Amino acid sequence: MTSLSDFTLNLLDGTPQPLSAYEGKVVVMVNVASKCGLTPQYEGLEAVYRQYKDRGLVILGFPCNQFAGQEPGSSAEIAEFCSLTYDVTFPVFERIDVNGEEAHPLYKWLKAEAPGLLGSEAIKWNFTKFLIGRDGKVAERYAPTTEPKDMTADIEKLL
Repeated sequence: MTSLSDFTLNLLDGTPQPLSAYEGKVVVMVNVASKCGLTPQYEGLEAVYRQYKDRGLVILGFPCNQFAGQEPGSSAEIAEFCSLTYDVTFPVFERIDVNGEEAHPLYKWLKAEAPGLLGSEAIKWNFTKFLIGRDGKVAERYAPTTEPKDMTADIEKLL
């Protein structure tokens, strides 16, 4: 049986980060991009993170360039953008694929656990969000247009 703690990915600085480090926490996972119309959601994600991190919430960002080439930068450029533009303090990982044959196993698992509209597993766009409970299991999937603040009731239930 697979859970969040079964995966390890590299942070933007190349450091391997076992997701088991977040075991026992409530986790929001989101595929991000810095040149997307939804990019301002970084601000909302950071606000939710700061509001709940002391109660056991972590937000994990996964840059992806599969949607109209909206995350073309290097890891260093992504890190600089996140820091300077949105003062992001939650962990952001190296760019990955979320769809197709090269989709990271983490996203294959997330999509299988929480299919989207009409049972489709495909990630439709940047800023698709997954909420994972303290047990490491996927609790909810949110559309790209769902604002981070609109997830807080669900987050509070799991905290």
